[in-house]
Amino acid sequence: MGTEWPWFKHYPEGVRRSLDYPDVTMNFYLEESARKYPSKPVTIFYGRETTYAEMAHYVDRLAAALRRMGVSKGDRVALMLPNCPHYVISYYAIIKLGAIVVQVNPMYTTKELDYLLADSGAETIILLDAFYPRLEAAERRAQMRNVIGVILGQPQAELGEGVHVFEEVVKLNNPDPAVGKDVGPDDVAVLQYTGGTTGVAKGAMLTHRNLVANALQITEWSRPMLEVGEERILTVLPLFHSYGMTCCMNVGMVVGATLILLPKFEPEEVVNTIKQYKPTLFHGVPTMYVAVNSFPNVKDYGISSIKGCMSGAAPLPVEVQREFEAITGGTLVEGYGLSEATPVTHCNPLEGTRKVGSIGVPMPDTICKVMDVETGEREMPVGEIGELVIKGPQVMKGYWNMPEETARALRDGWLYTGDIVRMDEDGFFYVVDRKKDMIIAGGFNIYPREVEEALYEHPKVLEAAVVGVPDEYRGETVKAYVVLKEGEEASAEEIIEHCRRNLAAYKVPRLVEFRDELPKTTVGKILRRVLAEEEKEKLASRG
Repeated sequence: MGTEWPWFKHYPEGVRRSLDYPDVTMNFYLEESARKYPSKPVTIFYGRETTYAEMAHYVDRLAAALRRMGVSKGDRVALMLPNCPHYVISYYAIIKLGAIVVQVNPMYTTKELDYLLADSGAETIILLDAFYPRLEAAERRAQMRNVIGVILGQPQAELGEGVHVFEEVVKLNNPDPAVGKDVGPDDVAVLQYTGGTTGVAKGAMLTHRNLVANALQITEWSRPMLEVGEERILTVLPLFHSYGMTCCMNVGMVVGATLILLPKFEPEEVVNTIKQYKPTLFHGVPTMYVAVNSFPNVKDYGISSIKGCMSGAAPLPVEVQREFEAITGGTLVEGYGLSEATPVTHCNPLEGTRKVGSIGVPMPDTICKVMDVETGEREMPVGEIGELVIKGPQVMKGYWNMPEETARALRDGWLYTGDIVRMDEDGFFYVVDRKKDMIIAGGFNIYPREVEEALYEHPKVLEAAVVGVPDEYRGETVKAYVVLKEGEEASAEEIIEHCRRNLAAYKVPRLVEFRDELPKTTVGKILRRVLAEEEKEKLASRG
């Protein structure tokens, strides 16, 4: 195909195909914005404003404190916080020091937290006080050298002996000019855990160069509507997820934006926040836009301040897109990414040609091919389906301590995504099938194997299979098919409650169907896809 890739002709006017990436760490952009906009709010959190100058100062103090606590370059520091100013301070302090942020989903159970801490080798954690009991119950607690608790408002749980309080740590430590002098762009900054195609949680190693590249790529893509120093980003996407981390926080630092932070998506709170603070950008997942569209009298909330949104994590229904744009007068486009690519690789143009059902075209400096599924060695013709493979400066260094998984995912510099796509003659890509058996519910990736393992721990369960079934609000929801051991009886509520004790809430099955047997191959492998097809047929028959 050569170097004149077909998607170039659809780049919006002024958006460059290739960028210059400075040899800097991600912290450079926070410090630059603090220099340019010292008195501008970098975060607004329930009415409390933190300026860029204050943020940079807090980051320097926390980085110095972590160093005095014995945290060194390359050490892993777990971050288990909701969206709040403390998250931004902690993230930038950790990576300024040259340590590595271990992103922890605050919804994780003790068991899931234990795995992440053990796998990453983290010996320091910064977490919300409400989450401390889960850490206290973890086997890994004994190996934690430093625990820093964040208290937002009234204390939610008692912090154990020896736990440092975030505000006191920051207050008692002055900046250390030596911090960050030995940190370079190719150092790992973040371990972004992802289930990948196997369901085994893997830490994607994202370097400072990856973070900078993807933030600059998205900034360039947004150029047609971006006003540097003037944007206000509604940040309800979780910052522990690569999507929120990059599209909201890191891009925000690059362009000197104000992040309007919300810890979770509640439709009424979101529309009231829009009314009060008038955000200009609102990146999210389809379920968020569905909820906003259907909110009573939504036009009365000043939602027309929103001029641009990138939707990701799940397919964006065209009706949702059209309705949201009609309500706001802004532009809502669908994109695509994965944790291994920091995450954004594709997006529909914010101006000019965009195609319904497409994930758009590749970002600047991002080259993509469609390879045959069987070998991954033969490039497929235009219009033919195959596996999406990607090369670009945002592609991860590899998986943490998993050389075999890394070798499977990264081949000759190309990232094999596991997603099945086709590319049309204009260079627009379409996802035909998600990673094998993966469920996407409300923007969260759920891997059936993990849920099935929890089901198998129930003493009455003989066999179990989990698939995603269509859901009007979440896109998909989790359904479990269960075969009980002979002579046993159980209710759906009993199975769901068991899962609730062992899995994060978004992974818990909403539906349970009991069966005498499950479909299998001749060698006994359970056929999840047969179950998924049955669900599609049921849906079609209901019309």
